[in-house]
Amino acid sequence: MKTAPSRRKFLAASAAVGAATLHAGAFAAANDRTLRIGLVGCGGRGTGAAVNALQSDPNLKLTAMCDVFMDRLQDSLTALKKKKNVAEKLDVTPDRCFDGFEGFDKLLKSDVDVVLLCTPPGFRPMQLRAAIEAGKHVFCEKPVAVDAAGVRSVIESARLAKEKSLSLCSGFCYRYDAGKRETVKRIHDGLIGDVAAIHSTFLTGALWHRGENPKWSPMEYQLRNWYYFTWLSGDFIVEQHCHNIDKARWVLNGAVPESAVSLGGRQVRTDSKWGHIFDHFATVYEFSGGRKVFSFCRQIPGCQTDVNDHVMGTKGQAQLMRHTITPTGGNPWTYEAESKSMYDVEHDELIAGIRSGKIINDGESAAMSTLMAIMGRNAAYSGKKITWKEMLASKEDLVPKTFAWGDHNVPGVPVPGVTKFI
Repeated sequence: MKTAPSRRKFLAASAAVGAATLHAGAFAAANDRTLRIGLVGCGGRGTGAAVNALQSDPNLKLTAMCDVFMDRLQDSLTALKKKKNVAEKLDVTPDRCFDGFEGFDKLLKSDVDVVLLCTPPGFRPMQLRAAIEAGKHVFCEKPVAVDAAGVRSVIESARLAKEKSLSLCSGFCYRYDAGKRETVKRIHDGLIGDVAAIHSTFLTGALWHRGENPKWSPMEYQLRNWYYFTWLSGDFIVEQHCHNIDKARWVLNGAVPESAVSLGGRQVRTDSKWGHIFDHFATVYEFSGGRKVFSFCRQIPGCQTDVNDHVMGTKGQAQLMRHTITPTGGNPWTYEAESKSMYDVEHDELIAGIRSGKIINDGESAAMSTLMAIMGRNAAYSGKKITWKEMLASKEDLVPKTFAWGDHNVPGVPVPGVTKFI
């Protein structure tokens, strides 16, 4: 069995890379300078992020790719070669295609300027820290962690990025959508009065499953089906519903909840192939002044789908996904202008900021939204009321100390009232 370096050794090695390139990313790049991009995590989201990034600026090249599985990397590279306006920006040679647990460290040493972190969320705190220490600008997909230990690490990395004048753009993409920006601006301007409550839903059907193979070790099976293991995905309230949670914090001017009570379970994901995550959650977050966020998410086939954010104020209401404001008195408003895809805009603004020296840093905000989602998960898993203070101090640390192919045990399905909050 080949064992990869521990997280401590990994970060120490990456720090050595950072010491040699302390100021490599802290620059305002001339418009004609070619920025080199490294893609980390070559699944569907990673491939999509690479396309978005490469279309954001004429002077970009994708020069390195990394995935724990080489077959996933090659599938991504093949797909990118077929994309119009992208193929000519590919400069990924075989010696800059990295796989295995050591691949990320090798990518950081390949002289890239910008790193796209699109691996499963469990890896993100470690990889973000290493990328910032190595002097790289970063696009970091959401959520940024799966546990409180990871969130604390991300906050430290975000502060380090500020010190080093490095951009850190989060994959909480709704904040880069023009219609939602205008809608939230009007809420902040008081068009619906004071926000009293938000009702958020992310109700969808079933997602992908990559199958089973008797040749796969337990670790390989979990990595190929990462969504269904909390140490990798955070459960789907963290991996998917975090979008709604981030929008709620945005509307509430960055506030964090005082406490949360939640329920959830596993009604249709009864087969062991679905790992140990739930298939539905319902959470009530309590904020100062009696404000509440009612948060509902579900991934069950054959049910009503609904993805919405309904904001209720003292003088009206707003629908974020519909970009509408309806004051109790006065004229309703709807955002009707055409908008560029938010997936493109976040990369447009990231690269433009690197060019101009106008640094983006979404790190601490993304960490707080991620922790709020983790709070809802733990309230459901335990069946207990959890306070924000308890969540910040949580000793939960789900990610293995070392990564190795072979056996990898995971906890059973959480049982509310029995599972303990750590």
